[in-house]
Amino acid sequence: MPLKRRTVMQGGLVLGLGAELTRAATAASSARQSLVFPRDAGAHPDHAIEWWYVTGYTVPIGSKAGADAAFGFQVTFFRSRVPQTQDMRSGLAAKHLVIAHAALTDVKGKKLWHAQRLGRSSGVEPGHNPAENTWASVHDTQLQLRDWSLQTQGHGLRTRVQGDDFSFDLTLTTSQPVLLQGEQGFSQKGPDRSHSSYYYSLPQLKVGGSLVLGGRTHTVGAGSTAWLDHEWSQQVMPPGAVGWDWIGINLFDGSALTAFRLRDKQGHSVWDGGSFRASATLFTFRRGDVVFKPQRLWKSPVTQASYPVEWIVRTPADFYTVRAVVDNQELDSRNSTGNIYWEGLSEVWDSNGRLVGRGYLEMTGYASPLRL
Repeated sequence: MPLKRRTVMQGGLVLGLGAELTRAATAASSARQSLVFPRDAGAHPDHAIEWWYVTGYTVPIGSKAGADAAFGFQVTFFRSRVPQTQDMRSGLAAKHLVIAHAALTDVKGKKLWHAQRLGRSSGVEPGHNPAENTWASVHDTQLQLRDWSLQTQGHGLRTRVQGDDFSFDLTLTTSQPVLLQGEQGFSQKGPDRSHSSYYYSLPQLKVGGSLVLGGRTHTVGAGSTAWLDHEWSQQVMPPGAVGWDWIGINLFDGSALTAFRLRDKQGHSVWDGGSFRASATLFTFRRGDVVFKPQRLWKSPVTQASYPVEWIVRTPADFYTVRAVVDNQELDSRNSTGNIYWEGLSEVWDSNGRLVGRGYLEMTGYASPLRL
C-alpha cells in the first residue's frame, strides 16, 4: 500500500518553541483554520474541550538504557468550558474547569502511580481571581492548576507535578518542528467533519530534570524522550463511538508514528487515522489505512475491564507490534473527568521483529463509554 505523502519543510533545530512553531505553521495552509504559533499553543476558550497531553520515557542517570531501568511518565491538562447555566456576568464566575492527570510507571517495580487535580477558573489568564491559582493562557502554553504546571520555557516546556506518592520536575526540549496532524492541523474523527479536532504534536522531545518516587530522587539522563499532543474541539466523538485506541511513538531513528481509531461497543472502527514522519517528509494516513488488531488481553482486578495490552497495528508505514511494558497501567479518574482508561508506556517492534521505538498506548471506553 503506497504511503500518502505531503512534504513539510523542516529547517534547522529549534531556536525557541514559538519561533519554530511559527515557521512550521507559515509553511502550511489549512483547509479550515490555519494554526498560528505561539498563539495556538495556548488555550482556545471558544472551543468546548481541550487538552495538552505529555507522555515520556525516562532513563535515570547511572542506569543502562532499556525498558527495565526506565520510568514512564504522563501529565495531561484538560480545559472544559462550563455550560452557560449560571450568571456569567460576574468576573469571578467559574467559566472553565481545569483538570489534570499525572502518572508514573515504575517498570522494574511493575507498578503505576497516579494522581489527579480538579479546579475551576473564572478566566483564562492569571489575575482574574488570584486565590484560584488555576488558569490556561490564551497566548502560549501556560497552564497552572495550583501546584501543578505545564509552561513554555526556553527551547521547549517545563512540567511540575506533586502527587502524594511521587513528583517530577521535567524539562522538555524540542528537537524537531511541530507535526501538524490531519489536514494541516485539522483532524477528522468521524464520517461527519463536524466531529473533529485541531491537533498538533511535538515528538522526539528531549527530557531532563528529576523525578521522585518513594522518597528517592532520580535524575533523568540521556536517552529520555517525550511526546506532546495538543487538541481542541467542539465535539470529538462521532455517534456510536464509545472510546478510542491511540499510539504516539518516538522511533529510535528519529521518526514519529501516530495511529488512532475511534471504536464502537462491538470493537469495530468508526474512524481511523494518524501519520508517520521521517526526515523532512510527513505521510498522513487516511480513513481505512490504520487497523488495530488485539493480540493479548489483560483484565483489571479493580474494574474487571479487559484491555488489549498487545496489538498489531497496521499502517502504510509498516505493521507494528505494540506491547505494554507493564500490564496494569489503568487510571481511575472518576474523581475528575469521571472516566476509567488505560494509558501506559509501551515498546514497538517492526514487521522484521526489531525493537524500533517506545512511546505511549492509550485505550478509552473499555470500562464504560467515554464521556467528554
